[in-house]
Amino acid sequence: MDVGSIPVAFLAGFVSFLAPCVLPLVPGYLSAVSAVEADKLGQPGTSRRVVVASLPFVLGFTAFFVALGIGAALVGGSLFDDQFLLEKIAGFILVVFGLAFMGLLPWPERLVGAGLLQGARSRGSRVLLGGAFAVCAAPCIGPVLAGILVLAGSADTVVEGGLLLGVYSLGLAVPFVLTAAVFTRSMGAFRGIRDHYRAIQVGGGAIMVALGLLLFFERFYVLRVYLNRFLNWLGIEPAF
Repeated sequence: MDVGSIPVAFLAGFVSFLAPCVLPLVPGYLSAVSAVEADKLGQPGTSRRVVVASLPFVLGFTAFFVALGIGAALVGGSLFDDQFLLEKIAGFILVVFGLAFMGLLPWPERLVGAGLLQGARSRGSRVLLGGAFAVCAAPCIGPVLAGILVLAGSADTVVEGGLLLGVYSLGLAVPFVLTAAVFTRSMGAFRGIRDHYRAIQVGGGAIMVALGLLLFFERFYVLRVYLNRFLNWLGIEPAF
């Protein structure tokens, strides 16, 4: 796994948080996991309770996505012994998903597993609710998630595949927990970002296409070169 894919995975998680099927539902999920009414989120004295309650929820969807990453790495490693061929196939698929994310290619967006949400809520498990959320959101955030799974499938080891999806989950978890901590101010900021979601789609899709082309033409190491230069500019000694 190239280190340049790590910030890409984190950014992909953040973009997934802004998806139309995720961001508008955040207040409902925060209310469900914390037992705080949606219209009372952000009131004094509720922030700590909501943040603590959201952590098992985050753990639930992280476990689901990491399992997907491990599965993608296992499938990629078992089907293809030729790493260069695997990277070319992964690059091609990534380009297709990037074009789909930009809306230039059709992509089926159908909510699945909605019954899991009700089942998890009836059991009172925040971890299960997080896992159910991941299953239900997967079709909508499919192009972004699939792109990261492609990178995980081309990873050298199963651990690296799981790590990449763990970073993706972190990118999704950080804004979720921040929203729980400062609900009123964060939702105001996210509304502005949501209003420019089309630009985010185009930018995110373009990044996926660029990554796919780098993989296909065996130039993914370019990311490492520029990341090293950026760290040197910040005065940080690269660890790779």
